[in-house]
Amino acid sequence: MFVHPKGIGWLVILGLIVTVCIASSVSCTATAANGKGESYSMKQELDSYIHKEPKLKGGLIGVSIRQADTGKIIYEHMGNTRFRPASNMKLLTAATSLSVLGKDYQFSTELRTNGTIKQGRLNGNLYLVGKGDPTLLPETFDMFAAKLKAMDIDHISGDIIGDDTWYDAVRLSPDMIWSDEHYYYGAQVSALTVSPDKDYDAGTVRLEIQSGGIGEKPQVSMSPKNNYIEIKNEAITVKAEQEEDLIIEREHGTNIVSVSGIIPKAKEPIKEWIAVWEPTGYALDLLKQALVKQNITWHGVVKSGEAPIKSKLLFTHSSMTLAELLIPFMKHSNNSLGEILVKEMGKKVYGEGSWEQGIEALKRQLKRFGLNQEKLLIRDGSGISHVTLIPPTAITQLLYAVQKEAWFPSFIKSLPVAGDSDRQIGGTLRYRMLDLVVQAKTGTIYGVSTLSGYAEKSNKEKLIFSIMINNLIDEEEGKVIEDQLLEIIVDTD
Repeated sequence: MFVHPKGIGWLVILGLIVTVCIASSVSCTATAANGKGESYSMKQELDSYIHKEPKLKGGLIGVSIRQADTGKIIYEHMGNTRFRPASNMKLLTAATSLSVLGKDYQFSTELRTNGTIKQGRLNGNLYLVGKGDPTLLPETFDMFAAKLKAMDIDHISGDIIGDDTWYDAVRLSPDMIWSDEHYYYGAQVSALTVSPDKDYDAGTVRLEIQSGGIGEKPQVSMSPKNNYIEIKNEAITVKAEQEEDLIIEREHGTNIVSVSGIIPKAKEPIKEWIAVWEPTGYALDLLKQALVKQNITWHGVVKSGEAPIKSKLLFTHSSMTLAELLIPFMKHSNNSLGEILVKEMGKKVYGEGSWEQGIEALKRQLKRFGLNQEKLLIRDGSGISHVTLIPPTAITQLLYAVQKEAWFPSFIKSLPVAGDSDRQIGGTLRYRMLDLVVQAKTGTIYGVSTLSGYAEKSNKEKLIFSIMINNLIDEEEGKVIEDQLLEIIVDTD
């Protein structure tokens, strides 16, 4: 035992200090017996909260906290246990896509032909070749038609063909549960797709339901307007004091969307985003409409197919950069963007735009960040899977490692900022932890709530954290638990 020069044992002094601290309720920091340098007060408060919180009874919670500057773990609770990450999976997808594709990467869409242009006629087929761009909007198709008109094309003698072969033909991610597939967060993935607005929920259409007269059907409008989706309106408008009970569903294997139930009179319009069946046909329908607006006619049929290798390029449209795309991906927790990024990584690394090859490319990059891919079970890029399993310590290791990357400013900018009411900044955290300095990714699926990112303590120390809660009865209760844990982490020395 080390003996103090005055002759008093050091351990005796340490014991006296701890005793005084506890007695006076003063926060003290000492080296824990496990050698990790944990703050006793934070550790004790976190342990006490986790042990006593009734909503965690029967559930599982994993927590990992690191110093941001050193990566040293200062607290963990079941940190090496694998949990369903929900949308915390997007942290892995964002980081690896920045590494594989680069922050300036852009998706492209091409207009091609196997014919020639002469005297206002395109003598041959017109090919719309998709290469995964999820940012194609209705107005983009108007622009495509305007470009053709500017080439003096008034008539297409052949077919109009949509080419989505950049990716494979598997539309739904592994483990997608059947009840999710008609909602926007379960949209099908195609290399040729459409987003209804600048949230970029690719492969979806937006519905708006406005009440009518009592006893009458409400008005149902669709954006963008198209002939690809059929609406079956069986809903009824009821008295204003009645509670709204609308059911909006797409019939499996079709693009028939039924609206049923009741809507109170004068209620604000209800908006819902519904996933379409086979997005390639959806894109082609919008192209047809755009051509009609430009008075461009065609002789053949509109169908899916593949452009010949030697086809002639007429026009290329490029998307925003990946760094810009990460804002809606992470701030709004956009599932379809995550799955597209996985397929795009597979296409670039292995020449195959599939989930299988994309996940291999993702896992290969995770090894660079110090994650043991053999300890992870990854099935998709968005986290909607209930099979994907990741431990909290792996997430905090990733968040520590990426700080050294040149593209880290783009990564950190994409994370939701707690308490910022601007949706493009605060994202899914804009109404949470209003007084805390936290930038983090949320995650929610049935029974699961997660939160991982960066926090600044009251003494300005920066921490990396991951909180993963599984087996909840109500996953929304997990948000309250996460916020309370962050208060302890931030406010306790």
